[in-house]
Amino acid sequence: MIPFSYYQEKFLSYLEIEKNYSPHTISNYHKDLKGFQSYLAGNFKNRDIKEIDYFTLRKFLSFLYTKTLSKRTISRKISTLKSFFKFLSRESIIKNNPAVSLIYPKLDKFLPKFLTEEEVVKVLDVVKGDDLLSLRDKAILEFLYSTGARVGEAASLKLENVDLIGGMVKVRGKGRKERILPLGEPAILAIRNYLKARRDKNKYLFLNRREANLSERSFRLVVDKYINKVSFNLKISPHTFRHSFATHLLNRGADLRSVQELLGHASISTTQVYTHLSIESLKKVYDRTHPKAK
Repeated sequence: MIPFSYYQEKFLSYLEIEKNYSPHTISNYHKDLKGFQSYLAGNFKNRDIKEIDYFTLRKFLSFLYTKTLSKRTISRKISTLKSFFKFLSRESIIKNNPAVSLIYPKLDKFLPKFLTEEEVVKVLDVVKGDDLLSLRDKAILEFLYSTGARVGEAASLKLENVDLIGGMVKVRGKGRKERILPLGEPAILAIRNYLKARRDKNKYLFLNRREANLSERSFRLVVDKYINKVSFNLKISPHTFRHSFATHLLNRGADLRSVQELLGHASISTTQVYTHLSIESLKKVYDRTHPKAK
């Protein structure tokens, strides 16, 4: 009997080489499949992968529900199983796909947090100082709000892909897809001031104290540092700047397709969540200002 791990590695290689998925995405698939493999080993010893049927998968899902996992986590694990068994079916390793009838749990409506335009200004203005790290932090915050880039895209951004004269950057997003993003004047100025102060030869744009490229975790620490200075009663992450970027564009009349392109969303349905944010924002303004709102 061929071990489960053989098919798992074959599938992960397919995701990396043919589907061009990011290391982060592949890592999630790997973690989900390891969990499934562990469940099989503990409950269905010596079961060949060709013997896994719909009821086996249903029992696994029932097991997951006992672990008090979130609906989103379970939904992701179902997606992993569907992709994995679809691959096995396509490769003719199995005759029938047992995961095709699995049903996703109904997810709760999720509206990402965002800052108002006034709150963004407060955060950007709180960065003071002409030392290298202060200039870097200013450039980071201006960049995140100016472009709406993901933190991973900012962390992996190289100097060769930054055009300060043309006001553009080229980032590599999910699925390693590249896209061009415009830079606003404040971001261009902040990045230029930061680069003038640098004396290293590192090829990455944002660096840490040791002149190595800044990690995603460090981006969060930078944002936390200045959020705490402003004392917002909100849990804000670097991704909040991305949510704010999209919401403010829509509030000021940008069309949904353009925002989709800027954010690098594969589906416009993903971008549509920001229209709900805009509506919620309008409701708050209405409730606060209309004399007959309450």
